[in-house]
Amino acid sequence: MSDVSIVADVTGLNGSPSLDGLHHSVPVPPASAGFWRQWRAFSGPAFLVGVGYMDPGNWGTDLQAGATYRYDLLWVVALASLMAVVMQLIAARLGVVLGKDLAQACRDFYPKWTRWPNWLACEAAIAACDLAEVLGSAVALNLLFGIPLFWAVIITAFDVLLLLALQGLGMRMIEAVILVLVGTIGGCYAVEIFVLPQTQPDFLDMGRAMLTPTLGKDGMVVLAIGIIGATVMPHNLYLHSALVQSRRVNTDAPAIRRAIRFNSLDTVAALSVAFLVNAAILVLAAMVFHGRDGVTVRDGVTFTFGEETDWIRVAYLTLAPLLGTAAASTLFAIALLASGQSSTITGTLAGQVVMEGFMHWRLRPWVRRLVTRSVAIVPAIVIIGLRGDGSVTDLLVLSQVVLALQLPLAMFPLLHFTSSRARMGQFRNGWFLLGAGWLSAVLITALDFYGLPDALRKAWVVMVG
Repeated sequence: MSDVSIVADVTGLNGSPSLDGLHHSVPVPPASAGFWRQWRAFSGPAFLVGVGYMDPGNWGTDLQAGATYRYDLLWVVALASLMAVVMQLIAARLGVVLGKDLAQACRDFYPKWTRWPNWLACEAAIAACDLAEVLGSAVALNLLFGIPLFWAVIITAFDVLLLLALQGLGMRMIEAVILVLVGTIGGCYAVEIFVLPQTQPDFLDMGRAMLTPTLGKDGMVVLAIGIIGATVMPHNLYLHSALVQSRRVNTDAPAIRRAIRFNSLDTVAALSVAFLVNAAILVLAAMVFHGRDGVTVRDGVTFTFGEETDWIRVAYLTLAPLLGTAAASTLFAIALLASGQSSTITGTLAGQVVMEGFMHWRLRPWVRRLVTRSVAIVPAIVIIGLRGDGSVTDLLVLSQVVLALQLPLAMFPLLHFTSSRARMGQFRNGWFLLGAGWLSAVLITALDFYGLPDALRKAWVVMVG
C-alpha cells in the first residue's frame, strides 16, 4: 500500500468516517447499566482533547502572564476556560447528533470553494500548535540532558519514531501515563499554593483580579489573545467532534440524549482540571517571579531575572520551594516533555481529521506527523539560530496568537450547524449554549481584530529581534 491514498471524492453526505480505526470502536453499556459503568464507557475523548489544554503553549502564556502582570490576566484564563468548555460541549453535540465531525459538516453543507481555504487555515493552526510542542520538548531536553536548545529543536524532528513506539501501547495507556505526570505537577502546585507559607498567594487579590478585567498595560492584549488561542484551540473543535464518534451509540433519540449527557460530563470534568492546572501555573509564576530581580531557592542557589528572561526555561523554579532545584528541574522537564508528546499525538489526530474531512485525503499517521513537524520546525530553527536561546517564550506566545486568529473560522460554522433545527432537530443548541456560544465567538473575534496590530508588531519583533 502506498503511504498516500486519496479517498473517493463523494459528494453529498456519504463520505467515510474520519479516524476510521477508532470509529465506533468502543461499545457502550445499555441505559439500564449503572451510572459509573456508563461514565467509564463514555469518558476519554474530552480528556484526550483536554491534555492539549495543558500543552507547552498554555504553560508559556500562563508563565509570562504571571511573571509580567501578576494576577491581572487571571480573569482571561478563567474566561478562556469557560469559553473552551462551551465550544467543546457544542463540538461533542455535533459529532454525536450528526455522526459527522466539524470538517465533514463544512465539506457537506458549504460550497465547494470553501474547502481549500478552510483546510489551509486548519493546517496553519495545527502547525502553530506543533511549534509550541517543538519548543516545549526542546526545553525539556535541554533541562534533562543539557543539550543546546538549537540542537534540541532539531532532535524533536525525529519524535515521529517515539510516536510510533508509544502508539503500540494503546491510546488509553499513553494518556493515563501523561495524565499521571501532569497530575503530579498539579499536585505539587496545589501543595505550594495551599500549604507552603512562602508561596501562598493572596486569595483576596486573586478574587479582585478575577472580578476587575483589564487590558490597559502594554503588551496585555497580545498575551490575552495568546491565552485564548492556547486554551480554546480551534483544531480541538474538529478533533473532539470526531473522537466522540468512537463510541458505538445507537441512533434513536434516547441513546443520543444519553451520549450527549455523558460527553458533557466528560468535557466539564476534563477542562476543569485543565483550568486548575493553568491557573496554578499563572499564580505560582506571579508568586515566584513577578516584581523580583531574582530568586534564591532552598539549596542556596540564586537565579537573576531581567527583561530578557525566558520564563519557560526557568519555569521549574516554581516547584523549587517544595522540591529543591534539581528535583524540580527533572520533574518539570519530564512533565513538559510528556505534555508536548501528548499534544503531538492529538495534533496528529486533528490533522488527520481535517485532511480527511475537508479534502477526503488520507495519509499514514507517520507521514502526516512528519509533514506537520517539518512545517513547524523551520521557523523555530531559523529564529533560534538567528536570535539565540532567549526567544522561546516569545515564539510560544506568538504561536498561540496564530491559533486565536484562526478560531472564528472554526467557531462560526460549528455554531451555525448546531443552532439549526433543520440539521440538529430536537438536539440543536438550547438557550444557554446558543447564547454562550455566540457570545464567545463574537468576543474572541472582536478581540482578534482589536489586537491584530499589536500581534503583527509582536511577530515582527520576534522575527527580527
